[in-house]
Amino acid sequence: MTLDEDRPAPDWLGDVSTGVDAWTRRAPAPTPPPPEDTAVQVPEADPESVARKILLDQLTGQARSRKELSDKLAAKNVPADVATRLLDRFEEIGLVDDEAFARSWVASRQPGKGLARRALAQELRRKGVDEEVAREALDEIDPADEEAAARVLVRKKLRTLSRVDDTTATRRLVGMLARKGYGSGMSFAVVKDELANAGRETLDE
Repeated sequence: MTLDEDRPAPDWLGDVSTGVDAWTRRAPAPTPPPPEDTAVQVPEADPESVARKILLDQLTGQARSRKELSDKLAAKNVPADVATRLLDRFEEIGLVDDEAFARSWVASRQPGKGLARRALAQELRRKGVDEEVAREALDEIDPADEEAAARVLVRKKLRTLSRVDDTTATRRLVGMLARKGYGSGMSFAVVKDELANAGRETLDE
């Protein structure tokens, strides 16, 4: 028996799977539905719980002013009413205390960085500490400690000015103290004294 050359070849010829589908009229397997988005199923986090965690993280190992914490909550899109309520509560239990923060800030920055009252006042203002609260903390600075800190700064800087003339050294030292918040009167007095101790002369005020 010979094949009829005029008969068209089946469209499935050469592909067994296609041939079986054509022979049995088998429907293709249905496409499985996409997996459900599990992220949609997660309940939305409670804003107060989120805010509380932010505050506790911020206060871990370091005191902060109320304004600093408020700004952090705002940056995290915590509703204002939730932020205020939690900050009030944290103040009640002593976790947020601008008076304690101001005292701690002054106690660390005055001897550690050699900052004078004026510079410290500016820093506390930027951190949102009330002016009266800041003044009380700054009043605890002993003027003698402030002068001693200025002398330490001058002696340290003076070691790097051995190659410059006395006039230039005077200007640089006084300028450095001014940036640290010291008034011109104390600055010139300390610089003049320390230059004299080093066997150098100072520029007249």
